[in-house]
Amino acid sequence: MKTSNPSILITGGLGFIGSNFIQYYLKKYSKHQIVNLDKLTYAGELSNLKAVANYPNYTYIKGDICDKDLIKSLFEEYNFSHVIHFAAESHVDNSIASPDAFINTNVVGTFNLLDVARSSWMESPFKVKNGREKNRFHHISTDEVYGTLGETGLFTESTPYAPNSPYSASKASSDFLVRSYFHTYGMNVVTTNCSNNYGPKQHDEKLIPTIIRKALKGEQIPIYGDGKNIRDWLYVLDHCKGIDLAFQKGKSGETYNIGGKNERDNLYIANTICSILDNLRPREDSYSSLITFVSDRPGHDFRYAIDASKIENQLGWSADEDFESGIIKTVNWYINKYEQ
Repeated sequence: MKTSNPSILITGGLGFIGSNFIQYYLKKYSKHQIVNLDKLTYAGELSNLKAVANYPNYTYIKGDICDKDLIKSLFEEYNFSHVIHFAAESHVDNSIASPDAFINTNVVGTFNLLDVARSSWMESPFKVKNGREKNRFHHISTDEVYGTLGETGLFTESTPYAPNSPYSASKASSDFLVRSYFHTYGMNVVTTNCSNNYGPKQHDEKLIPTIIRKALKGEQIPIYGDGKNIRDWLYVLDHCKGIDLAFQKGKSGETYNIGGKNERDNLYIANTICSILDNLRPREDSYSSLITFVSDRPGHDFRYAIDASKIENQLGWSADEDFESGIIKTVNWYINKYEQ
């Protein structure tokens, strides 16, 4: 299938961030063709994109980025002009228990995508094909590659990498592969590293959905350690807008950090959600009575916080939601989900 309009391969589009991005993107760019390649693991849901499933410019293909022959065949069939790469194993706890899948998907899978894109877009290893100069590979990554912060400081694009979990190590490896394809082959690549996302469609295993789900069921709400670990929370649609800006306007070879400037510790998150539920779904005792401290995660990073000034100043990005507005929208979405 060849078209004059952009034909974009999006990987992992049935997951949390990918599905929010595809729905946002198709609404904004109605003539762009999107092919969503997703393995449909436990973390993906077909229902995440039911609103666009019948769009004529949207195609879903079930497949694995570790299958290089499949990727080659898709490039041949759809003549992709761009790749936006979300697909990843992402749960830190799972990476501690079973790191193999993280190495395969996050490292080998990313390599497969890069290498097939290079073969498709470049006449030789170092010469871009005529008319392919604008073809872009956009890699979605995480602030966890930078390791952990103390009580002060922010991650910037020049912060040295210091991953502390198998998950973050696999994402750091994939970031370096993307970087190498720019510096070695001259591929048009861009990378975005985001802080902790929250919002609709996140998998139940993550912190905020877990707090809401457990609270509504009257079950204990597990919080690691003393609950003082801090994350910079970013509403998922604000992240999608940042990805779009970096994809459309970012400078080739550059990295852009996207963060919400919403540093909150895990105990604050739990208490805030419980307070919202006390108002929306009151019960005899406050939901906060369900908060229970459990053994801390091995190698649990203390604090993440992003300096987003580069994408703000160079590309004009800014977050629309602060944590207090975004979390109310998020709680309401999950109430609707869990009470259906």
